Amino acid sequence: MQKITLLIILVFSSLCMNAQTKLDSLYTVWENKTQADSIRASAYVDYIWDGFLFNKPDSAFILAKDLIAFAQDKKLPKSKAGAYRLQAVSFYVQGNYPQALDYFQSALKISEEIDDEKGIAGSVNNIGLIYNAQGNFSQALDYFQRSLKIQEEIGNRNNIALALNNIGAIYYHQSNSQKSLDYYHRSLKISEEIEDNLGIANLLNNIGAIYLEQNKLIKALDYFQRSLKIREEIGDEIGIAGSLNNIGELYNVQGVYNKAITPCQRSLNLSKELSSIEIQKSACDCLYGAYKGLGEGNKALEYHEQFTVLNDSIFNEANTKKLTQLEMQYDFDKKEAATQMEQEKKDVIAAQELKRKKVERNGFMAGFAVVLLFAGVFFRQRNRIGKEKDRSEELLMNILPKEVAEELKEKGHSDAQLINHVTVLFTDFKGFTALSEQLSPKELVEDLHTCFSEFDRICEKYGIEKIKTIGDSYMAAGGLPSPNTTHAQDVVKATIEMAEVIERAKIEKTAANQPFFEVRIGVHTGPVVAGIVGVKKFQYDIWGDTVNTASRMESSGDVGKVNISEATYKLLKDDADFTFESRGKIEAKGKGEIEMYFVSMKKE
Repeated sequence: MQKITLLIILVFSSLCMNAQTKLDSLYTVWENKTQADSIRASAYVDYIWDGFLFNKPDSAFILAKDLIAFAQDKKLPKSKAGAYRLQAVSFYVQGNYPQALDYFQSALKISEEIDDEKGIAGSVNNIGLIYNAQGNFSQALDYFQRSLKIQEEIGNRNNIALALNNIGAIYYHQSNSQKSLDYYHRSLKISEEIEDNLGIANLLNNIGAIYLEQNKLIKALDYFQRSLKIREEIGDEIGIAGSLNNIGELYNVQGVYNKAITPCQRSLNLSKELSSIEIQKSACDCLYGAYKGLGEGNKALEYHEQFTVLNDSIFNEANTKKLTQLEMQYDFDKKEAATQMEQEKKDVIAAQELKRKKVERNGFMAGFAVVLLFAGVFFRQRNRIGKEKDRSEELLMNILPKEVAEELKEKGHSDAQLINHVTVLFTDFKGFTALSEQLSPKELVEDLHTCFSEFDRICEKYGIEKIKTIGDSYMAAGGLPSPNTTHAQDVVKATIEMAEVIERAKIEKTAANQPFFEVRIGVHTGPVVAGIVGVKKFQYDIWGDTVNTASRMESSGDVGKVNISEATYKLLKDDADFTFESRGKIEAKGKGEIEMYFVSMKKE
């Protein structure tokens, strides 16, 4: 096993050395002034593309400036357009799509001025790629169709097939399966005629994905298997891993879980070797579904946990270390293998990068980087997982404060904290029980929902954390989970606005001769302990005497007014925005006599 590993390292090291030798050769041509200007420019384009564009895009952009100046001086407009395309791609790979769009359009303008149809078609297609990356599918479709028309006039069948595939992918994104299939089949026919095996494999996979969505499982399996066979023949390892995963997912859909395990496991093993986190995720998810379907809970949990680590690794550096450990769980001794495996991983990535550059180069510089669902179901699964993750994130942020949610995701738990200065508010509707007898359950819930939704909006406006609702009572606090110095002002302003909302609703309900709510509001400032309670249906909550006292401020108050404690008053008494009405010492249940004040906004 160790000898094989060493052999692999030597092979990949050789590839890396060959790549550097090629770069040196290209730069030598560029520097050689005895060569034709067009040859020098072409060599420099290759030098920038192969050596800098995908690992040092900023450097690629600067080097392309030299090419622009050279092309300008030597009157080589095609080379100048090519340099602009390089600069556009340097922004594209960094996700700066507006800048990429500007430079692709500059390249297009030059190609149009010199009537370079191939350059026009390429630039138009590249602009379509930008719009596709931005999710603007209608604009992308328009540019891809324009590019297709030009390619058909030129008669470049390879690029026609790629353009048809791009259009098919757009219709897929737009959920127009039939049109997508039509374009994929047209592209497949041409790819078969020109014997483009990689293109054929990709298209078979894409078509299989659509048939799977349509629940045409026999057809889908046939296309996936045909795609896999071609990928194995041409040695497309990433494609093999994706196709295997697709087949496994299909068996899961069929409910033939035992048949799903083999292809999904092969996909996982291969994707580990290739350091492809995305395919590893899909393979783990596939294995989780298979073992769950077979009723093997422990195995299902094992792959679910691997999936979680992989998923988190994209966003969390600490979990990336866990992933590295998972990838290195091989049968040979860890101490001897550690250095070799790390090197092997780097070499695999380097080799993949070279392969990717070649593929992308053929796309961008010829104008046809393929917009593929190349792993079909794998990408569909990734999108589904992404949407589910977004929904989970949104739900988590809705339940918990952002800081607490982030801590929970990072550590798996959230530590309780003592916060010395927090302002807590309670609201309660007067005569709620009697009112509930006058309204139907639906009407009562709708009215409560309307009121509490307004309270939520107000809390968000003033940066206050809603804690919970208990029946018709609403509880929130300012100054947590991150302490601040304005919590008392924020909470009191919010409560005054809440009282105004209920008063306006009362006026409207009275005019319509309908029952209405009246509210009491209480506020107190002091220390609390804050943290998460529960395991499954957990929630963020606060405890301490401050909470109890705030509740007593509410129950000791008057309808339509905001009743605050002396502790809160002392923080606000010098604030010119408020006016106060001293109530003296009021008996509060379980608290004895407490100094209380009504507070309102000062009228201008």
